Amino acid sequence: MASRPRRRPSGSPTLTTIAKAAGVTVPTVSKVLNGRSDVSAAVRQEVGRLLRQAGYHVSIPGRDSAVLDGLVDLVVPGVEGSWASAMLSGVERVVSKADRDLVVTVARDDAADQRDWVHRLIGRGSRGAVLALVTPTPAQHSRLARAGVRLVALDPGIDVGPGIATVGATNWAGGYSATEHLIRLGHERIAAIAGLAAHRYSQARIDGYRSALAAAGLVARPELVRHGDWSRALAERQAARLLQLRHRPTAIFACSDRMALGVYDAAAELNVRIPDEVSVVGFDDLVEAQWLTPGLTTMRQPVREMAAAAARTLLQLIDGERPDTHRLELATTLIERQSTAPAPG
Repeated sequence: MASRPRRRPSGSPTLTTIAKAAGVTVPTVSKVLNGRSDVSAAVRQEVGRLLRQAGYHVSIPGRDSAVLDGLVDLVVPGVEGSWASAMLSGVERVVSKADRDLVVTVARDDAADQRDWVHRLIGRGSRGAVLALVTPTPAQHSRLARAGVRLVALDPGIDVGPGIATVGATNWAGGYSATEHLIRLGHERIAAIAGLAAHRYSQARIDGYRSALAAAGLVARPELVRHGDWSRALAERQAARLLQLRHRPTAIFACSDRMALGVYDAAAELNVRIPDEVSVVGFDDLVEAQWLTPGLTTMRQPVREMAAAAARTLLQLIDGERPDTHRLELATTLIERQSTAPAPG
């Protein structure tokens, strides 16, 4: 099958310029570009790297370019847990319907691996990726843009800038609704355990919490707002401090279900009964929320639907279409279970 003609990306170096930079001839660069096998591995690697950085799509020897076009990349910080499972399911379903295959790349926390995932995407000739809870640095974004890799950020922790489409949830509204639910039950001393302060979705949930208190004429007391790191262990320590206050809260809003588990742990250790003595609301509606005793009242974050929307947006970008929107937020919903009750008299 003949290779497709490859036009020079707008503003990118010519093949002549790339040939000079690599110290090879223009025909050699053309061979690498079109996936010809009669080039040494070392030359192919170096020339291919320069071509991809310049925005060209490089064929792999012995593979039809349609194979690469049929791949969709997903970059994640890890694949453990029910959040990751729901997210993978949402992306895979859309990708499969589009008759494409999914490639999962793990970007771990260490700096070396953070650099490596960008290298892997560019080296594979990726045309686009969904970034789930992974935010590229400006330098990484620039490298990916030069290589022509389209990006969609799923639930980004920080602002990713105007060049990347995003899909998330209505975090402010979720924090407001969770707190409003507790206020309707008669609670006035309502505490909150936030995630990392640097994460914008954590801040949005806490802003919603404070807004609901203000709307009800209640004071957002600084000592009742604690920060965790999304982990169960730190949330347990913060909840224990809250529950040992002289005037302890009668309700706690945890900004994730994982941290709500820590609240349950602290309450059990201190013999504080849920919901008789303290009501608890989480955020996410992970499957674990249904298994707790009592069942956890929580804000449902539509993770599977968010992931599907991110995948659809990416496919539109890869196909050269204009997406419906570059900023999409899906609604959160209060799921009432047995962890909340009227405030104790």
